[in-house]
Amino acid sequence: MNRLDRIAPWIWFAIVAAFCAAVCYTRLIPIIPTVSASTLGAQQPAPPDQGPDPAAVNQAPAGPSYTAEAPPPANQQGNPATEPEDSNYADQPVANTAEAPPPLPEYVQPPCPGDGYMWQPGYWAWSPSGYYWVPGVWVEAPYTGALWTPGYWGFYTGRYWFHPGYWGSHIGYYGGINYGFGYIGFGYEGGYWNGGRFTYNRAYNNINERRVHNVYSYNAGNRMVANRESYNRQNNSPRASFHGGTSGTQVRPQASEAAAWREPTAARMSTQVQHEQRFQSNPGQFANANHGQPAKPAVSRPIRADHNVQPTTRNQSHGGQQGEHR
Repeated sequence: MNRLDRIAPWIWFAIVAAFCAAVCYTRLIPIIPTVSASTLGAQQPAPPDQGPDPAAVNQAPAGPSYTAEAPPPANQQGNPATEPEDSNYADQPVANTAEAPPPLPEYVQPPCPGDGYMWQPGYWAWSPSGYYWVPGVWVEAPYTGALWTPGYWGFYTGRYWFHPGYWGSHIGYYGGINYGFGYIGFGYEGGYWNGGRFTYNRAYNNINERRVHNVYSYNAGNRMVANRESYNRQNNSPRASFHGGTSGTQVRPQASEAAAWREPTAARMSTQVQHEQRFQSNPGQFANANHGQPAKPAVSRPIRADHNVQPTTRNQSHGGQQGEHR
Protein backbone atom coordinates (compact mmCIF):
# COMPACT_ATOMS: atom_id res chain seq x y z
CA MET A 1 0.00 0.00 0.00
CA ASN A 2 1.52 3.29 -1.06
CA ARG A 3 1.56 6.45 1.05
CA LEU A 4 -1.43 8.03 -0.77
CA ASP A 5 -3.64 5.05 -0.01
CA ARG A 6 -2.79 5.30 3.66
CA ILE A 7 -3.75 9.01 4.02
CA ALA A 8 -6.78 8.99 1.69
CA PRO A 9 -9.30 8.14 4.49
CA TRP A 10 -8.00 11.03 6.54
CA ILE A 11 -8.40 13.40 3.60
CA TRP A 12 -12.04 12.35 3.17
CA PHE A 13 -12.60 12.72 6.93
CA ALA A 14 -11.23 16.28 6.84
CA ILE A 15 -13.46 17.20 3.89
CA VAL A 16 -16.58 15.84 5.60
CA ALA A 17 -15.73 17.63 8.87
CA ALA A 18 -15.24 20.94 7.05
CA PHE A 19 -18.58 20.52 5.27
CA CYS A 20 -20.41 19.82 8.53
CA ALA A 21 -18.83 22.84 10.19
CA ALA A 22 -19.89 25.09 7.32
CA VAL A 23 -23.49 23.85 7.49
CA CYS A 24 -23.67 24.38 11.24
CA TYR A 25 -22.24 27.92 10.95
CA THR A 26 -24.75 28.83 8.23
CA ARG A 27 -27.64 27.66 10.37
CA LEU A 28 -26.38 29.59 13.38
CA ILE A 29 -26.00 32.93 11.61
CA PRO A 30 -29.70 33.90 11.73
CA ILE A 31 -29.83 33.56 15.50
CA ILE A 32 -26.64 35.56 16.18
CA PRO A 33 -27.72 39.15 17.00
CA THR A 34 -26.13 41.93 14.94
CA VAL A 35 -24.77 45.06 16.67
CA SER A 36 -24.93 48.32 14.75
CA ALA A 37 -22.91 51.42 15.45
CA SER A 38 -25.99 53.06 16.94
CA THR A 39 -26.53 50.26 19.47
CA LEU A 40 -22.91 49.52 20.25
CA GLY A 41 -22.54 52.44 22.61
CA ALA A 42 -25.71 51.53 24.47
CA GLN A 43 -24.40 48.01 25.10
CA GLN A 44 -21.03 49.13 26.38
CA PRO A 45 -20.54 49.54 30.11
CA ALA A 46 -21.04 53.05 31.44
CA PRO A 47 -17.92 55.26 31.50
CA PRO A 48 -16.05 55.54 34.78
CA ASP A 49 -17.51 57.90 37.33
CA GLN A 50 -15.98 61.35 36.80
CA GLY A 51 -16.63 62.30 40.38
CA PRO A 52 -18.45 65.44 41.56
CA ASP A 53 -19.25 68.03 38.92
CA PRO A 54 -16.94 71.03 39.51
CA ALA A 55 -19.45 73.38 37.84
CA ALA A 56 -22.12 72.49 40.40
CA VAL A 57 -20.83 75.49 42.38
CA ASN A 58 -22.47 77.69 39.72
CA GLN A 59 -25.85 76.82 41.24
CA ALA A 60 -27.00 78.72 44.29
CA PRO A 61 -27.44 76.76 47.52
CA ALA A 62 -31.14 75.98 47.85
CA GLY A 63 -33.57 73.43 49.14
CA PRO A 64 -35.27 70.70 47.11
CA SER A 65 -35.84 71.69 43.50
CA TYR A 66 -39.05 71.43 41.55
CA THR A 67 -39.61 70.62 37.90
CA ALA A 68 -42.31 71.09 35.31
CA GLU A 69 -44.06 68.08 36.81
CA ALA A 70 -44.08 69.65 40.27
CA PRO A 71 -45.16 73.32 40.06
CA PRO A 72 -43.58 75.95 42.28
CA PRO A 73 -45.22 76.93 45.56
CA ALA A 74 -48.48 78.83 45.15
CA ASN A 75 -47.01 82.05 46.50
CA GLN A 76 -44.37 81.99 43.73
CA GLN A 77 -46.61 81.22 40.77
CA GLY A 78 -47.77 84.76 40.09
CA ASN A 79 -50.89 85.59 38.12
CA PRO A 80 -50.69 83.91 34.72
CA ALA A 81 -53.37 86.22 33.36
CA THR A 82 -51.23 89.31 33.86
CA GLU A 83 -47.63 88.14 34.28
CA PRO A 84 -45.42 85.17 33.41
CA GLU A 85 -45.03 82.25 35.77
CA ASP A 86 -41.30 83.03 35.82
CA SER A 87 -41.73 86.74 36.61
CA ASN A 88 -40.04 86.30 39.98
CA TYR A 89 -36.86 84.91 38.40
CA ALA A 90 -35.85 87.38 35.68
CA ASP A 91 -35.55 91.07 34.87
CA GLN A 92 -38.55 92.89 33.48
CA PRO A 93 -38.98 92.35 29.72
CA VAL A 94 -37.36 94.84 27.38
CA ALA A 95 -39.30 93.86 24.25
CA ASN A 96 -42.42 91.98 23.25
CA THR A 97 -44.08 90.84 20.04
CA ALA A 98 -46.84 88.55 18.80
CA GLU A 99 -44.38 86.69 16.55
CA ALA A 100 -42.48 83.64 17.84
CA PRO A 101 -38.68 83.72 17.64
CA PRO A 102 -37.09 81.27 15.17
CA PRO A 103 -35.28 78.13 16.38
CA LEU A 104 -31.70 78.53 17.55
CA PRO A 105 -29.16 78.01 14.75
CA GLU A 106 -26.19 75.67 15.01
CA TYR A 107 -22.81 77.43 14.94
CA VAL A 108 -19.16 77.16 15.95
CA GLN A 109 -17.77 78.93 18.97
CA PRO A 110 -14.62 81.02 18.34
CA PRO A 111 -11.61 80.30 20.59
CA CYS A 112 -11.64 81.84 24.04
CA PRO A 113 -9.42 84.96 23.84
CA GLY A 114 -7.91 84.57 27.32
CA ASP A 115 -8.49 84.09 31.02
CA GLY A 116 -11.47 85.80 32.61
CA TYR A 117 -13.79 85.80 29.60
CA MET A 118 -17.32 84.38 29.79
CA TRP A 119 -19.29 83.06 26.84
CA GLN A 120 -22.46 84.98 25.98
CA PRO A 121 -24.47 82.71 23.68
CA GLY A 122 -26.17 84.14 20.61
CA TYR A 123 -29.89 84.92 20.72
CA TRP A 124 -32.72 86.39 18.69
CA ALA A 125 -33.52 90.06 19.35
CA TRP A 126 -36.52 91.99 18.07
CA SER A 127 -36.71 95.23 16.09
CA PRO A 128 -39.51 96.89 14.08
CA SER A 129 -38.10 95.00 11.06
CA GLY A 130 -38.42 91.60 12.77
CA TYR A 131 -36.12 89.18 14.53
CA TYR A 132 -32.37 89.52 14.07
CA TRP A 133 -29.59 87.35 15.44
CA VAL A 134 -27.21 88.75 18.03
CA PRO A 135 -23.96 86.79 17.57
CA GLY A 136 -22.43 84.77 20.36
CA VAL A 137 -19.39 86.50 21.81
CA TRP A 138 -16.80 86.19 24.57
CA VAL A 139 -17.32 88.84 27.25
CA GLU A 140 -14.79 89.81 29.89
CA ALA A 141 -16.40 89.43 33.31
CA PRO A 142 -16.98 92.83 34.96
CA TYR A 143 -15.87 91.58 38.40
CA THR A 144 -14.30 88.50 39.95
CA GLY A 145 -16.83 85.75 40.50
CA ALA A 146 -19.32 87.09 37.95
CA LEU A 147 -21.31 84.51 36.00
CA TRP A 148 -23.52 85.32 33.01
CA THR A 149 -27.15 84.18 33.03
CA PRO A 150 -28.41 84.50 29.42
CA GLY A 151 -31.56 86.33 28.48
CA TYR A 152 -34.54 84.45 27.06
CA TRP A 153 -37.93 84.80 25.39
CA GLY A 154 -41.03 83.75 27.33
CA PHE A 155 -44.57 83.33 26.00
CA TYR A 156 -47.57 84.52 28.00
CA THR A 157 -50.71 86.66 27.52
CA GLY A 158 -50.54 85.72 23.84
CA ARG A 159 -47.21 87.46 23.24
CA TYR A 160 -43.48 86.74 23.39
CA TRP A 161 -41.47 88.77 25.91
CA PHE A 162 -37.71 89.07 26.12
CA HIS A 163 -36.03 89.04 29.53
CA PRO A 164 -32.43 90.33 29.30
CA GLY A 165 -29.51 88.47 30.83
CA TYR A 166 -27.63 89.57 33.92
CA TRP A 167 -24.47 89.00 35.99
CA GLY A 168 -24.45 87.31 39.36
CA SER A 169 -22.60 84.94 41.68
CA HIS A 170 -24.73 81.99 40.54
CA ILE A 171 -26.61 81.01 37.39
CA GLY A 172 -30.27 81.92 37.41
CA TYR A 173 -33.21 80.90 35.28
CA TYR A 174 -32.95 81.28 31.50
CA GLY A 175 -36.10 79.55 30.36
CA GLY A 176 -34.74 76.00 30.30
CA ILE A 177 -33.31 76.80 26.86
CA ASN A 178 -30.33 74.79 25.64
CA TYR A 179 -28.08 77.51 24.18
CA GLY A 180 -25.13 75.13 23.96
CA PHE A 181 -21.51 75.68 24.98
CA GLY A 182 -22.23 74.77 28.59
CA TYR A 183 -25.64 76.42 28.85
CA ILE A 184 -27.58 73.17 28.76
CA GLY A 185 -30.85 74.66 30.03
CA PHE A 186 -29.98 74.55 33.70
CA GLY A 187 -26.85 75.92 35.35
CA TYR A 188 -23.63 76.36 33.41
CA GLU A 189 -21.17 73.59 32.54
CA GLY A 190 -18.62 75.73 30.73
CA GLY A 191 -16.44 76.34 33.78
CA TYR A 192 -16.37 77.81 37.27
CA TRP A 193 -14.55 80.35 39.42
CA ASN A 194 -11.80 78.86 41.57
CA GLY A 195 -9.58 80.95 43.81
CA GLY A 196 -10.35 84.18 41.98
CA ARG A 197 -9.61 82.71 38.53
CA PHE A 198 -12.03 81.18 36.06
CA THR A 199 -11.37 77.55 35.12
CA TYR A 200 -12.64 76.46 31.70
CA ASN A 201 -14.23 73.15 30.76
CA ARG A 202 -12.76 72.09 27.43
CA ALA A 203 -15.65 69.65 26.95
CA TYR A 204 -17.93 72.62 26.18
CA ASN A 205 -15.59 75.40 25.06
CA ASN A 206 -13.19 76.07 22.21
CA ILE A 207 -9.98 76.43 24.21
CA ASN A 208 -6.47 77.32 23.06
CA GLU A 209 -4.37 76.33 26.05
CA ARG A 210 -1.59 78.69 25.00
CA ARG A 211 -3.98 81.54 25.83
CA VAL A 212 -6.11 79.94 28.52
CA HIS A 213 -4.23 78.34 31.40
CA ASN A 214 -6.88 77.02 33.78
CA VAL A 215 -8.52 74.10 32.01
CA TYR A 216 -10.26 70.85 32.95
CA SER A 217 -12.55 68.36 31.22
CA TYR A 218 -15.91 67.17 32.53
CA ASN A 219 -18.78 65.88 30.40
CA ALA A 220 -22.07 66.49 32.17
CA GLY A 221 -23.82 64.14 29.73
CA ASN A 222 -27.52 63.89 30.52
CA ARG A 223 -27.31 65.59 33.89
CA MET A 224 -29.99 67.98 32.74
CA VAL A 225 -32.40 65.12 32.25
CA ALA A 226 -31.70 64.01 35.81
CA ASN A 227 -32.48 67.50 37.08
CA ARG A 228 -35.40 68.11 34.74
CA GLU A 229 -37.58 65.00 34.88
CA SER A 230 -38.93 64.00 31.46
CA TYR A 231 -37.10 66.95 29.90
CA ASN A 232 -36.90 65.42 26.43
CA ARG A 233 -40.64 64.79 26.42
CA GLN A 234 -41.38 68.31 27.61
CA ASN A 235 -39.09 69.93 25.05
CA ASN A 236 -40.81 69.68 21.69
CA SER A 237 -37.78 71.04 19.87
CA PRO A 238 -34.10 70.60 20.80
CA ARG A 239 -33.44 74.04 19.29
CA ALA A 240 -36.36 75.79 21.01
CA SER A 241 -35.54 79.47 21.47
CA PHE A 242 -38.29 80.41 23.93
CA HIS A 243 -40.13 79.23 27.02
CA GLY A 244 -43.84 78.46 27.09
CA GLY A 245 -46.56 78.07 24.50
CA THR A 246 -47.04 74.78 22.67
CA SER A 247 -43.60 74.51 21.06
CA GLY A 248 -41.31 76.17 23.60
CA THR A 249 -39.60 74.67 26.62
CA GLN A 250 -41.95 73.75 29.46
CA VAL A 251 -39.35 73.84 32.23
CA ARG A 252 -40.12 75.95 35.27
CA PRO A 253 -37.50 77.53 37.52
CA GLN A 254 -35.77 75.39 40.12
CA ALA A 255 -35.21 76.46 43.69
CA SER A 256 -31.51 77.16 43.08
CA GLU A 257 -32.42 79.47 40.19
CA ALA A 258 -34.89 81.34 42.36
CA ALA A 259 -32.19 81.70 45.03
CA ALA A 260 -29.75 83.06 42.44
CA TRP A 261 -32.26 85.73 41.45
CA ARG A 262 -32.63 86.87 45.07
CA GLU A 263 -28.87 87.39 45.34
CA PRO A 264 -27.11 90.65 44.36
CA THR A 265 -26.95 90.89 40.56
CA ALA A 266 -25.81 93.35 37.91
CA ALA A 267 -27.48 94.32 34.65
CA ARG A 268 -25.76 93.62 31.35
CA MET A 269 -22.99 96.08 30.57
CA SER A 270 -23.59 98.94 28.15
CA THR A 271 -21.08 97.29 25.81
CA GLN A 272 -23.29 94.20 25.71
CA VAL A 273 -26.30 96.36 24.83
CA GLN A 274 -24.24 98.07 22.10
CA HIS A 275 -23.25 94.65 20.77
CA GLU A 276 -26.95 93.82 20.39
CA GLN A 277 -27.77 97.13 18.74
CA ARG A 278 -24.83 96.91 16.34
CA PHE A 279 -26.33 93.99 14.46
CA GLN A 280 -29.75 95.55 14.13
CA SER A 281 -28.49 97.30 10.98
CA ASN A 282 -27.01 94.15 9.39
CA PRO A 283 -29.48 92.68 6.84
CA GLY A 284 -27.76 89.28 6.94
CA GLN A 285 -28.73 88.87 10.60
CA PHE A 286 -32.49 89.13 10.07
CA ALA A 287 -34.53 85.94 10.09
CA ASN A 288 -36.76 87.12 7.26
CA ALA A 289 -33.67 87.34 5.04
CA ASN A 290 -31.41 84.54 6.29
CA HIS A 291 -34.15 81.94 6.91
CA GLY A 292 -32.78 81.16 10.35
CA GLN A 293 -29.11 80.99 9.31
CA PRO A 294 -27.53 84.33 10.25
CA ALA A 295 -24.55 85.63 8.32
CA LYS A 296 -22.59 86.06 11.55
CA PRO A 297 -23.73 83.52 14.14
CA ALA A 298 -20.72 84.31 16.36
CA VAL A 299 -17.91 86.86 16.37
CA SER A 300 -14.32 86.41 17.49
CA ARG A 301 -13.73 89.98 18.69
CA PRO A 302 -14.45 89.91 22.46
CA ILE A 303 -16.25 92.48 24.57
CA ARG A 304 -14.07 94.11 27.20
CA ALA A 305 -15.30 94.52 30.75
CA ASP A 306 -16.77 97.61 32.31
CA HIS A 307 -15.35 97.26 35.81
CA ASN A 308 -17.72 99.93 37.11
CA VAL A 309 -20.51 97.37 36.89
CA GLN A 310 -21.01 95.82 40.32
CA PRO A 311 -23.77 93.66 41.77
CA THR A 312 -26.50 95.21 43.90
CA THR A 313 -29.35 93.76 45.93
CA ARG A 314 -32.75 93.38 44.33
CA ASN A 315 -34.40 96.44 45.91
CA GLN A 316 -31.50 98.64 44.70
CA SER A 317 -30.91 96.73 41.54
CA HIS A 318 -31.32 97.27 37.87
CA GLY A 319 -34.69 97.02 36.23
CA GLY A 320 -35.23 96.50 32.56
CA GLN A 321 -37.08 99.20 30.65
CA GLN A 322 -40.09 97.48 29.19
CA GLY A 323 -40.43 98.24 25.52
CA GLU A 324 -43.09 97.15 23.09
CA HIS A 325 -42.51 96.46 19.41
CA ARG A 326 -45.43 95.50 17.26
